[in-house]
Amino acid sequence: MHDVSEVATTTTPRVRSRGDLVGAGIAAALVLAAFVVPRIASEQWRSRLFAGAAPIFGVFLPHVGWGTVPAILIATLVVLQGPTLARRLSWRPLLAASWGAALAWAFALAMVDGWQRGFAGRLTDSNEYLHEVGGVTDIGAMLRDFSGRILDFEPDSWTTHVSGHPPGALLFFVLLDRVGLGGGAWAGTACLLIGTSAVVAVAVALRALGAEDRARAALPFLALAPAAIWIAVSADAMFAGVTAWAIALLAIAVRPTANHLAAVAAGLLFGISLYLSYGLVLMAIPALAVLIAGRTIRPLLPALAGALVVVAAFTIAGFWWLDGYHLVVQRYYQGIASDRTYVYWWWGNLAATVCAVGLATAAALHRALSPRMLRALDPTALLVTAALCAILAADLSGLSKAETERIWLPFDMWLLAATAFLPRSTARGWLAVQGIGTLVLAHSILTNW
Repeated sequence: MHDVSEVATTTTPRVRSRGDLVGAGIAAALVLAAFVVPRIASEQWRSRLFAGAAPIFGVFLPHVGWGTVPAILIATLVVLQGPTLARRLSWRPLLAASWGAALAWAFALAMVDGWQRGFAGRLTDSNEYLHEVGGVTDIGAMLRDFSGRILDFEPDSWTTHVSGHPPGALLFFVLLDRVGLGGGAWAGTACLLIGTSAVVAVAVALRALGAEDRARAALPFLALAPAAIWIAVSADAMFAGVTAWAIALLAIAVRPTANHLAAVAAGLLFGISLYLSYGLVLMAIPALAVLIAGRTIRPLLPALAGALVVVAAFTIAGFWWLDGYHLVVQRYYQGIASDRTYVYWWWGNLAATVCAVGLATAAALHRALSPRMLRALDPTALLVTAALCAILAADLSGLSKAETERIWLPFDMWLLAATAFLPRSTARGWLAVQGIGTLVLAHSILTNW
C-alpha cells in the first residue's frame, strides 16, 4: 500500500496537468463558439456586430506576406531555445533578448499584411490620431477646447479615436510630429518600441517583487504573445507600455531599499495613463496588487503625488478629466456601440482576449488563481488575478463592445504572466501552441488594427 503523501505527490502533477488541458479546452470552445455563432446567425443579427470576423475586428481573408517566413522562423526559434535561454542567460542580456524577440515577432506579423497596410499606414486612417495632428497648431488651445469637440455630428467633432480618449493620446502624436518624427511610419515605430517594452516591464516588476524565477519562465511566452498582432501597431500598444512601466516602477518602489523617486516616477506614469485612455483607471487594480505583494503602502503617497502633478497640469491647461469621461460615454452611444448587441459581446470580448493571450495563458490560469497561491501572496498570482479583475470590470461596464483584442492590451500583458506557472516540461509544447495559433490568426484574418 502506498503512503498517502506518496500518492498525493505522484498524482497531483497529473491532476494539475489535466487542469491545464481543461482550461485550454474551455478557452478554445469559447473562441470557436464566438467565431461560429455569427456565421450561423441571421444576416440582420450579424450586421449588428459591426465586425466581419467577430469576435476579432477585421475580415476573413487568408493571405501571406513578406513577414510570413520571418514570423515562422522567429516562432520556431523561441519555441526551441526560449525556455533554455530564459533559465541560463544573465538578467540584463535576457531582458535585451526578450525585447528583441518581441520586436521581431510583432514586426514580422505586421509585415504579413505588408508595409503600408500592416505598419506605416495603420495610424493614418481617417478615424485615427494622425488625421488630426496637422490641425493642432496650438497645443494650449487644443487642450482648452478638447471637451467641446468630443460629441459627434458637430462641424468640428474629433475623429472617432481622438474623441474616444483623453487628449494625452493625441498630444503624444502631436509631440512626435513636433520633434520631426511625423507620419505613420514613425508613429508606428514609437508604438511598437513602447508596446513591446511591456515584455521587459512585466519581468522587471516580477523580479522586483521577489519572483525572478516566475519572470524567467514567463518571458518566452511574453515575447511570443499573440497580442503582438495588435501591438504592431496601435496606440493601445503604447498605452500598454506606459502602464506596464508604471507597475514596474511601483514594484521597485515597494522594496525596503528603494527611495521615493521610483514611486513618484510610477505615479507620473499612472497619471499620464489616465490621459491616454479613460479605461486605464482600472490599472489601479494591478497597482493595488503590487502593494499587497510588497506588504507595504509606503510608496502610495509619493505615487499619488506624482499622479496629481499630471492631473493638475492637464486641469490647469483647461481639460477636466470627468467632463471628458461623461462626454465620451455620450459619444460612445452616438455611434455603432448603441447597435452592437451586448448579448454577444459580453462573452465575445472574452473570446477576443483569449485570441490575444493564447491558449497557454488559459491553460495556466487555474494554477495562478489557486487559493494556495493567493493566500501566500504570490506576486505573479496577485498580478494575474488583478489583470483578470480589471478585464471583467471593463467587460461588465458595457463600454467595451468589440475590439478588446487591442483595447485590453494593458491588462493582457499581466494576464500573460500566468504562463509562468506552467510546468517546465510542457513549456515548449505550450509555446508551440501560442506560435501556431498566432500565425493562423495573422494569416487568416485581415485585422483593422
